[in-house]
Amino acid sequence: MGHSHHDHHHNHSHSHGHHHHGTGNKKALRLSFILIAAYMIVEVIAGILTNSLALLSDAGHMLSDAAALGLSYAALTFGEKKATLTKTFGYKRFEILAAFINGMTLVVISLYIFWEAYHRLMDPPEVASSGMLVISSIGLVVNIAAAFILMKGDTSGNLNVRSAFLHVLGDMLGSFGAIIAALLMMFFGWNIADPIASIIVALLIIISGWRVTKDSFHVLMEGTPANLDMNKIKETLLSLNHVNDVHDLHAWSITSDFPAFSCHLVVNPEANYDEVLASAKKLLHDHFHIDHTTIQLDKSDSRCIDRDHCN
Repeated sequence: MGHSHHDHHHNHSHSHGHHHHGTGNKKALRLSFILIAAYMIVEVIAGILTNSLALLSDAGHMLSDAAALGLSYAALTFGEKKATLTKTFGYKRFEILAAFINGMTLVVISLYIFWEAYHRLMDPPEVASSGMLVISSIGLVVNIAAAFILMKGDTSGNLNVRSAFLHVLGDMLGSFGAIIAALLMMFFGWNIADPIASIIVALLIIISGWRVTKDSFHVLMEGTPANLDMNKIKETLLSLNHVNDVHDLHAWSITSDFPAFSCHLVVNPEANYDEVLASAKKLLHDHFHIDHTTIQLDKSDSRCIDRDHCN
């Protein structure tokens, strides 16, 4: 029926901007992974020897850190694989999956710490506070170093690197909490400080975990990128010469810093299609930083099956 008069003009232009930070990110992730993984082992042993839940919860967080960094590194490596006919966007989505798994891991670990801390609040055990102080102080230095390495990467645009950075940041606060708890136990004999410090760590872990899970879930569900206002995009496209209507707008993310967009533009029959297409592309690039676009042009006088979308 109605689509026989349509002229279909498709345009695909790919953004390669998301490769810029790749190598820096990989290096940062690899370095911080080695640092965190090595110290996590030290902290687990120390936590068991000193009987400190604050240290063990920090080690638990470091474990999820090491996993986060390892996953993120693997994701970036996978993401560089070439696209195939069966995976036309390559493996870029792996990165979002990694961030999602990281987030879920954080939530689970924090729930375990809450449970353990609850028992310790009821019956605070003896803790070797001096050993705990030494280990948590070194831990703080290690985390600051890892955070500094990751900050040199792309923590704002890349959800994966940001999730790894959040892990390390929470860890840093965890080490700080363990230091305070150790000092309180040393000087005031407040053994209850250990489970309290671990609860604070768990709260920090669950907040960052929930955020990362929510953001990555939004991408996996093909949600509109947070920085794009679809109404504004529609208005701006309607302001183009010869464009009478805009419909079937879709915007989604392939991965955290790679938005994609598609739409139908209904144009006057006398319009120069190449010009309309070029100006629509330029507009999307200049105003909204969208480079990967698929635009279909339809003649105004063509009859549409969907009356809502036609003039």
